Amino acid sequence: MHAMMQRSAWNINAPLVIAHRGASFFAPENTLSAFRLAAELGADAIELDAKLTADGHVVIHHDRTLDRTTNGSGPLSARTLEELQRLDAGSHLDREFAGECIPTLGQVFQELGDRLLMNVELTNYARPFDALPEVVSRLIFEFGLIGKILISSFNPIALMKMRRLAPEIPLGLLVMNSEPTWLISFFRFITPYQAYHPSLSIVDEQVVQREHHLGRQVNVWTVNEGDQIRELLSMGVDGVITDVPDAAREVVEKYRSGRVAS
Repeated sequence: MHAMMQRSAWNINAPLVIAHRGASFFAPENTLSAFRLAAELGADAIELDAKLTADGHVVIHHDRTLDRTTNGSGPLSARTLEELQRLDAGSHLDREFAGECIPTLGQVFQELGDRLLMNVELTNYARPFDALPEVVSRLIFEFGLIGKILISSFNPIALMKMRRLAPEIPLGLLVMNSEPTWLISFFRFITPYQAYHPSLSIVDEQVVQREHHLGRQVNVWTVNEGDQIRELLSMGVDGVITDVPDAAREVVEKYRSGRVAS
């Protein structure tokens, strides 16, 4: 395994259960409720989406715009932190979550940094050259979480910036099935990554073996069916990114006990 991964808790106890935007099947995605629940349901890690506010704070929100998951509208990047934290980010899933806020990355680190590993996705896709990597790396150092963080992105520029800012922190290259093969190969060539994060539909045993041969982990998204999780575990993947961490934990534990028994 790559030397930088050896210093990270991400290289311990594979296969890992990574809760996608928290336990997002049961609680509003990318909220403290979803992250707390992920810990309770047995996740090893949470995956979350980081963006910059208009006044330079890092908040956790997936979409470029606010419309789908809050009672706000328009681009998140046009709002200040104060404006964003007045929004309701819970009611879209269920009224019991009314009043749930868009959290800051600092709030997530403060509350859950000692309980969970964290896969922070840099989602500055609309503004690939913004200061998101600088602010995120500063927060990681401030909270003393270097060994518990993995930074991922579809944006090679953000990953290259993060490598310069914090070479100790492992990086994950995200790829999806809609990207042409030549582009994926190009990103793999130019990006300094220690973990490969492919979408489920483009994973096979050869992909896993290739990345492992290069000393890299393979964490696959988004996997919610038990049969799919079992198949991935048999291929030797290092982590499954899932909306249902409780179900994934059950499959992983059965897989581990079976492997021990054999």
